[in-house]
Amino acid sequence: VAFVVCRSLEGLKTFSYLEELILDNNLLGNDLLLPRLPHLHTLMLNKNQISFQRNTCKILLDHLAEAVPSLQYLSLLGNMACPNELVCKEKDEDDYQRYRYFVLHKLSNLKFLDARKVTRREREEALVRGAFMKVVKPK
Repeated sequence: VAFVVCRSLEGLKTFSYLEELILDNNLLGNDLLLPRLPHLHTLMLNKNQISFQRNTCKILLDHLAEAVPSLQYLSLLGNMACPNELVCKEKDEDDYQRYRYFVLHKLSNLKFLDARKVTRREREEALVRGAFMKVVKPK
């Protein structure tokens, strides 16, 4: 038995007016490709395989910024990219906050990230320091 893993969701391009998309628990990784969905405002990618490996999460966030320009609600809970106790016991609130600054730096239109409202202070901090907040593990 052979399995073909497809990370592209190009078939969604026929749903150009799609506003909400829930892709939880689908083994999706950083190579996820969405077609341009200009009306999509809510994207749930909880419990997939998205991580901060070798700059690939930056590439995914850049892709989301381009493919879903109206995105306001994003959830990445349960992924390695989202550093919290659900994924890794060694992570703490500071790690999670750095992750939030980095994601908000890339996706500045977000109103909610994960289950938490984006604050004015977070938005300001993301503008100033977000590019430097990528959470990485030393080798």
